[in-house]
Order: sequence, then C-alpha cells, then structure tokens
Amino acid sequence: IQIGAMIEIPSAAVMADAIAAEVNFLSIGTNDLVQYTMAVDRINERVANCYQPANPAVIRLMKMTVDAAHRNDIWAGVCGEVAGDLLLTPLMVGMEVDELSVGVNQLLPIRRAVSRLDTKKCRELVDAVLQCSQTFEVEALCSEMARAAYPELLK
Repeated sequence: IQIGAMIEIPSAAVMADAIAAEVNFLSIGTNDLVQYTMAVDRINERVANCYQPANPAVIRLMKMTVDAAHRNDIWAGVCGEVAGDLLLTPLMVGMEVDELSVGVNQLLPIRRAVSRLDTKKCRELVDAVLQCSQTFEVEALCSEMARAAYPELLK
C-alpha cells in the first residue's frame, strides 16, 4: 500500500522535501492550494475574481512540490481544477508532473493536449513563467503555447 500526502496549503508546499521523505507520493490539491495561497474563498462571489490558479505564487509552490517529490524519488500528481485546465496543461508537462487527476469529461481533451505538447518547450515555458510577477503574464504565456499546440480543444 502506498502512502501519500496531499499538498493543499502553502506551508505544506514549503515543507514538501521533509514530507516527501516520509511518503510514496505527493498530490497537489490545487483547489485548496490556490484558495489558501490567495487568501480567498472561491465560492464567495464578492471575492471569487481573486481566485487565481495561474498566480505566480501558486505556480512556484506547485513547482517546489514537484521538484521535492522528484528529489526524493517519488511521483507527484496534481488534482483539482488546475489538473483539467487546458490552458495550464503546458505548465504541468513542463513541471514534469507525473499524474493529472481529472474528471471523466476532461480525460480525453487533457490526454490529447499532453500528446501534442513538446516537453522541451514546456520546460522553457516553466522557466519563463517562474520569472513572471503577474497572473496575466502567466496566463498569456500559457495561452500562447496551448493555442499553438491544440487550438481545436480551446473554446
């Protein structure tokens, strides 16, 4: 039986190396990670616009977690809305996420998107995104790559 840890709060992402040493895998729960990183309730209509999955802080926490898993020779997965977001799929490939947990309706589009992406270009995208300081910059870079690789999957 494999034992894993959910990384859903910023402090867990910061401590991912220590956590990874004790488990068989890490799974990044993006819905909560975004909510707690951005200090916003995504269900509250008054502040839902502040819920930003592509915020550079969120992306950096995710990258830290995936890197920690790989340094400890375990796999890292992503679940939640980010896992099924076609615009962010190039980032998941570039970060070398080992598993995306998506709903049944997202399975085929995400699979097709992953198959059309160039891993080297996706790694370069991650390097560029890690230099961004604004969400709109991350979104623009990701959108450009996604639209070039699989425009028919994007609405």
